[in-house]
Formats: sequence, C-alpha cells, structure tokens
Amino acid sequence: MKYLSQPAFDSFSLFEMTPDLVCIAGKDGFFTRVNKAVIKTLGYTKKQLLSRPIHSFMHPDDREQTLARRTELLNGKQLTNFQNRYVAKNGKIIWLQWTSVYIPDKEIVFAIAKDITVSKQNELAIEEKYLKFKKLATGFKQKIEKDRKYFGVELQEQLAQLAVVIKMSVASISTTLPDAEGLLKEKIDHAMVVSGLLITTIKRITLNIGPYVLDNLGLQETLQWFCKEFSILYNKPCQFKSKFDEDELTQEMKIDFFRICQESLSNVIRHADASSVKVSIVKKGTAVVLSIADNGKGFLLKDRPKTQGLITMQQLATSIDATFSVKSKPGKGTTVSVAVESQQ
Repeated sequence: MKYLSQPAFDSFSLFEMTPDLVCIAGKDGFFTRVNKAVIKTLGYTKKQLLSRPIHSFMHPDDREQTLARRTELLNGKQLTNFQNRYVAKNGKIIWLQWTSVYIPDKEIVFAIAKDITVSKQNELAIEEKYLKFKKLATGFKQKIEKDRKYFGVELQEQLAQLAVVIKMSVASISTTLPDAEGLLKEKIDHAMVVSGLLITTIKRITLNIGPYVLDNLGLQETLQWFCKEFSILYNKPCQFKSKFDEDELTQEMKIDFFRICQESLSNVIRHADASSVKVSIVKKGTAVVLSIADNGKGFLLKDRPKTQGLITMQQLATSIDATFSVKSKPGKGTTVSVAVESQQ
C-alpha cells in the first residue's frame, strides 16, 4: 500500500483542498491569501482579489453591516454564521456564510465561508410568497372589516332605532288603553316583551360585529365600552385595564386585538360557565400583551378543545406575527394571551 507523505497533509494542502472558501485578511481590510474555492466562486484572479479592499467585492447594501461586524471581530467578538452577499466578476450575487477569528499577535483574520446561494434563494423565494399571501390576506381582512363596519352602523342607526320606535308605540297603546283586558292586553304585553328582545338582540349582534367606533375612539376606549356592554348584556362583570401607548400598535394589530378579545369573550359565554372576566392590555418588556382571563370551569391543556373560536384567535395572532397562548386548569378558569412586539 502506498502512503501519502506527511507534507501532503500540511496546512497549505488543507488550505487548498477544502471545498469551502478559506481566506486570510490583514487588519487593513485586504486579502493576503485566498484558496482556489474563493477564486472559483467569485471569478476574479488571485491578483485581482489581493489588490482591492475586501469591501469592494461585497454587495453595496451589505457593506456597512459587514464592516461593523468586522470592527467587532477585531475587538475580540467572535464572528459565527454571519451571512452577507458578494458580487462575482460576472455580476452574479453570491451569498456566503462566514465563521471568522482574529489572531491579535499576527494581526490577521482567518475566515471560512460556505456558499449558501442556492438555499438562500429558496429561502427568499418562500419569504416572498409568504409576504405576497400575507398582503392578500390583509387586504381581505380589511374588506371584511369595512363591510362589518357598514353593517354595524346600519344595525345601530337604522334597525335599533326602528325597534325603539315600535316599543314606544306599543307602550303608548298600553297607556292609551289602561283598562285593556283579555286578549288585547295579552297581545300588548307580548309585543312589549318581543320589542324588548328585538332591541337586545340587535345590540348583541352590533356588539359582535363592531368595532365601528375603533377608528374614532381608539382601542382602549373601544375595549372599555365593549367590556361594559358585555357586562350589561350577559350580566357578568367584565373588568378592563390598560397600560400601554396605542402608537405601539398598527391599525391592523388594534383590529385583531379587538377581534381576539371578541372571540375569547364569546367562548366564555358558550363554554366557560364563568361568573366574571378580566381583560387587560399591558406593556411587558418590548411586547404589548392582551389577556382575557375568566374564572370558569377550565380544562386540561392536553384536552384543549379545538373550537372554531380558538382556531380563529390563533389565525388572527399569526397574521400580525403575534404569539398566542392558552393557560387553563379544571376549576381554575382560562386565560388567553396574545403578545406582539411594540412598533416603536
């Protein structure tokens, strides 16, 4: 068997044999040595690579960030898995992922890079599709909110007022005919009850359709009003507190926070068997957090019901890049939380 001699495995051979891009740079920002992979990937000759500042080969949009990281490297901060773009001689954009170390006593940077162009292009393509679909979803949500707002205003300003007029008319008949008896009195009393139920139903539907007052009052005032109306309609105390700056949320976030609160309170009525609810929006660190906590029957998280309400809340949270969580224990109530990064 023929063995390779020791020199075949010296540092120079390994430097040239590795398929990764390997280079040594001086503190002045010039290459002092590059392997064949660097030359092959970027398409420049060795002479060209060594004669120009390294940053001149970088994509213009990545130079500032790369130079800042290089300064950190020279100050002793390790550089690992740092990604940036280079422009090859033929104009092709090359994505590289670097791991570099600075050797102070020799004042050189030893760096190894992997060509991640293909995987990065795939990643960016997926991200582009995601942003495209997110934009479409946002447009669709805005259209739905616009239609809801119109419908809510029509209910409140038209049907509710007509229902009130009917109730007042029936009440006036009862006053005009105080001595009405038998079937007539029964019909009048029934009309009073039905007109009252009609007004309550319209209010409940309007409350669920909202928030047509959000644009004018803001999220905090809207939720304060919503919780108050919820308490009146369902005879369940619903406390609201807030401590955050509304400018920290976009309009889309405000609407989705309202919708999540709306869905959560609907779940309280349908499933929780709770006697009270607490709603809050507070700033925690860099996040704005919405929480809805009830004192209902709760459930084991492993048996978490897959209700449409929970699915809708999760989807709304995802659409604004928020984290969604549910905490619950049997007999200890349920807390729904949504946290989104502040926009300030």
